[in-house]
Amino acid sequence: MNIQGKVKEQNTFDAIVVGSGMSGGMAAKELTQKGLKTLVIERGRHVEHITGYDNALKNPWDFPHRGRLSNQDKKDYWAGSRAGFANAEDILPHFVKDSEYHYEEKRSFDWVRGYQTGGRSLTWGKQSYRWNEKDFLANLEDGHGVDWPIRYADLAPWYSYVEKFVGVSGSLEGLDVLPDGEFQKPMELNCVEKDLKTAIEKNFPGRKMIIGRAAHLTSPTQEQTDLGRSACQFRNMCKRGCPYGAYYSSQSGALAAAAQTGNMTIVNHKIAYSVIFEKETDKVIGVKTIDEQTGEEHEYYSKMIFLNASAMNTAWLMMQSKSSKHENGLGNDSDQLGRNIMDHHLNVWASGEVEGYEDDYYFGRRPNGIYIPRFANYGDDKRTDFVRGFGYQGSASRAKGQPSEASFGAQMKEDASKPGPWRFRMRGFGETLPDPNNRITLSKKTDKWGLPYIEFDAAWGENEINMRKTILQEAKDMLEAAGLKNVKGEDEYWKSPGVGIHEMGTARMGRDPKTSVLNGWNQVWGAKNVFVTDGAAMTSSSCVNPSLTYMALTARAANYAVEELKKGNI
Repeated sequence: MNIQGKVKEQNTFDAIVVGSGMSGGMAAKELTQKGLKTLVIERGRHVEHITGYDNALKNPWDFPHRGRLSNQDKKDYWAGSRAGFANAEDILPHFVKDSEYHYEEKRSFDWVRGYQTGGRSLTWGKQSYRWNEKDFLANLEDGHGVDWPIRYADLAPWYSYVEKFVGVSGSLEGLDVLPDGEFQKPMELNCVEKDLKTAIEKNFPGRKMIIGRAAHLTSPTQEQTDLGRSACQFRNMCKRGCPYGAYYSSQSGALAAAAQTGNMTIVNHKIAYSVIFEKETDKVIGVKTIDEQTGEEHEYYSKMIFLNASAMNTAWLMMQSKSSKHENGLGNDSDQLGRNIMDHHLNVWASGEVEGYEDDYYFGRRPNGIYIPRFANYGDDKRTDFVRGFGYQGSASRAKGQPSEASFGAQMKEDASKPGPWRFRMRGFGETLPDPNNRITLSKKTDKWGLPYIEFDAAWGENEINMRKTILQEAKDMLEAAGLKNVKGEDEYWKSPGVGIHEMGTARMGRDPKTSVLNGWNQVWGAKNVFVTDGAAMTSSSCVNPSLTYMALTARAANYAVEELKKGNI
């Protein structure tokens, strides 16, 4: 065998997964546990679980600016800080410097990225909700986008499967709008939240306020402790990386499980930019990469490929993957690749002061809050100025002590150590409609590796703008009815898409290759050994956090892919 043949043999696997974040990690777990030798390609650095979380156990005074962003940080992380997500000194190692990873904007988009092993699973909000039956029917019923090729019943068993593995704490509520799942012990509402729950539910029949459903272990299972995970310590320093493995990340969960099989190989600093087509058959047989440190090109080969590089980078890779069969990009006969960008629109908030409870406090720093499930345009609630709906997330807490103007020295310290008054704050999470005019394209400008920049062209639509007015008014109405004082609210309308960090829709699932990029099993049309199961696959956006759905889609697709491989169909 010649040298070239040996290299190809060494770089050949049963499966390739591009990306190691929320969905990529789950794909690696499922494929390796089913016996496939699997290569995971990560474009960023390696971050080892526990030992790689450099800031996890530091004190506030260990940071030069006590956790605040310096002026230089704001320049380097301009998109992340603009979005309000990469917003603290202690968590910056888990985000890319936007100054070094440029992108273009026709219309503003806050693209927050985490290029490292685990991706943004190290920094996600952990809120974990199932979609409901109506979510999968919404496009069909109101005519926006295309119909989902699956229904809730298709995904329900995979939700259960993922919830058991990940570990989701939550309460059983019996709500159609927010289906129950396989939950560990729920975190508790604090004393103020409990009373607000009673008041809101009394004054607004049919509405519910519950504790958030979060991917934090409260009653670890044997499977979870075998991976080295333990219960949440209520530190609320999650974005630094959790040395206890209490919140779910690829490092603490899926990648750890995949590593135990002995079937996983990870390569870092490799930018996957195109699939490889076999000329004779025009089949996809591998992935092309560039080493971001050396500039060297490497090719990897496999029987099947899962693209999980996040919604934008997955679409970017597919756009560059052209052949005689895929002249417009991989699976793009529909011209929908890169279109239909969706994100949850938020930053509409209301808050108020809570009187009393001076002798009450709460335990630790709970990394979770309240959730008010969608009620607008659901059941008997009909709105005429917008379609779809929204939910609320928030919490009650005590302000920091405020020394009086007259206090000084020891008295000032004593005043500052006393907790201040109670406040409650909530913000809406609204669904965004699929719109083909919200898109990315390949810029004519290229980066230092000779690869095209992504150019964004997206904005909130009329439906989102109208919904935000209702989000604000309903929030203020609920807080005032609950007896809060000095209720205030604001619609931060100037915030751009991307602010929710829930990018979706750029390679949507559908029933027809003329109107979609993927079929009902997340297979690329015309390339049945290529699967896309990250946010790119989403056909609509619902109003709940999407990561649980990404992972359920991934587990379902991986199971199908391995069955098809055994049958010789891919």
